[in-house]
Amino acid sequence: MTYAIEMLNITKDFIGVRTNRANDNITLKIKENTVHALLGENGAGKSTLMSILFGLYQPTSGTIKVRGKEVVVSSPNVANELGIGMVHQHFKLIESFTVTENIILGMEPTKNGMVDLKSAAKKVKEISELYGLNVDPNAKICDISVGMQQRVEILKMLYRNADILIFDEPTAVLTPQEIHELMKIMRNLVKEGKTILLITHKLKEIKEAADECTVLRKGKYIGTVDVKNTTEQEMAKMMVGRDVNFSVEKAEAQPKENILEIKNLCVKDFKGLPAVKNFSLNVRAGEIVGIAGIDGNGQTELVHALTGLCKAESGEALLKGADILKMPIKKRLDSGMSHVPEDRHKHGLVLDFLLKENFVIHCYDKVPFSKHGILQPKVIDEYADKLIEQFDVRSGSGKDSLTRSMSGGNQQKAIIAREIDRSSDLLLVVQPTRGLDVGAIEYIHKRIVQERDKGKAVLLVSFELDEILNLSDRIAVMHDGELSGLVYRKDTDENELGLMMAGSIKKVEAVV
Repeated sequence: MTYAIEMLNITKDFIGVRTNRANDNITLKIKENTVHALLGENGAGKSTLMSILFGLYQPTSGTIKVRGKEVVVSSPNVANELGIGMVHQHFKLIESFTVTENIILGMEPTKNGMVDLKSAAKKVKEISELYGLNVDPNAKICDISVGMQQRVEILKMLYRNADILIFDEPTAVLTPQEIHELMKIMRNLVKEGKTILLITHKLKEIKEAADECTVLRKGKYIGTVDVKNTTEQEMAKMMVGRDVNFSVEKAEAQPKENILEIKNLCVKDFKGLPAVKNFSLNVRAGEIVGIAGIDGNGQTELVHALTGLCKAESGEALLKGADILKMPIKKRLDSGMSHVPEDRHKHGLVLDFLLKENFVIHCYDKVPFSKHGILQPKVIDEYADKLIEQFDVRSGSGKDSLTRSMSGGNQQKAIIAREIDRSSDLLLVVQPTRGLDVGAIEYIHKRIVQERDKGKAVLLVSFELDEILNLSDRIAVMHDGELSGLVYRKDTDENELGLMMAGSIKKVEAVV
């Protein structure tokens, strides 16, 4: 049999403070015209292996074959020439450029010495229609949704005639609806003769889209399975090395006094249009209130107004009785708020700081991390080691790793470790498990419930309905910036929440 891709006995060592073996003698064989999933925990070596295939890294040892012929993929340009394209976890798009300008960058067609945007836009439109991508070639990147931006990345590969497509954690930033659309697009691509390599740790998506699945654990090859004949539980056990509990175990909530009271809050979006309209909600000590809704219905603006990332037009937000809307961001956090943001790169981390520096970013000026204005390196190191061990944050050089060099999932774990360990009165968590594997999700959910049981108030914003249903005691639903539902978890189901999310019904009855 001729395979589209064969990666034979691939080993990759990173030499730094200590040698880190990211890939240890891995063999991967991908059949033509199939979707082949690569499954593994955060830091299992999936992205490193694909970066080797795409020419971003060179293997320490091992061989790569493309359609039976041995090759040396010395750079992404060589990969492109071999028909290999890659959609990265964090998109590589220029926001002020149009869709077409981003797609043709580096291989611009010219006419009479000028860039021929008209013919390029026509070709982009044709490819978009052929594969059912429905992207406007003339739209600016800054004006389109994250899901559409991902389609632009796919178009970039197709424009360059790639027929082996690597998707690196493609659903980490997508809503459930966009994920379903992407799976359909992948099946269309395979029908048109493409071969897809899907890097993910979402078992549902593997079951929906993939033909075969290869599992890595701690840089080593564990096995390849036929997806149709393998259960999610079996794949999870291969990935983590133990049985994984998919449901969240928690006792009945014992809510007490109000910690957060949002009253008649109005917020505008970046275009100056109303995004949150007259929104009221309270969160009590000892309960988790989940906010459900389709992306773009005001959740982001609500969180930004509460955390100080944007200005509220009117209304109040009382944290333990004090209105935080006019406070500086640092004062809000010091008043008893922890925040796991939606965008880990923009608002969660300083990527060019070391991991240990990001751990103490809120409290570096307080005892014991500093005394008389002088940082205490030994204390910071010990604290960083504790969080790394508790939350299983994996990186090449441990606490001294540059945060930018870490995988997306481990960056997320670092933020969650920092914010949960602060144990503030209000824990505001947005998409807490985005980009995490099932083992990490199980642990993070357990820690969030522990915070609730310690008497903390938790406001959870997530586009994952399973997560909302698993964790929440009460669920608030946002539609078009308004509260379209407020229900007790025990009194609702996925179907009813879906109707409220679509604005088809309104049900506000779990008011306390």
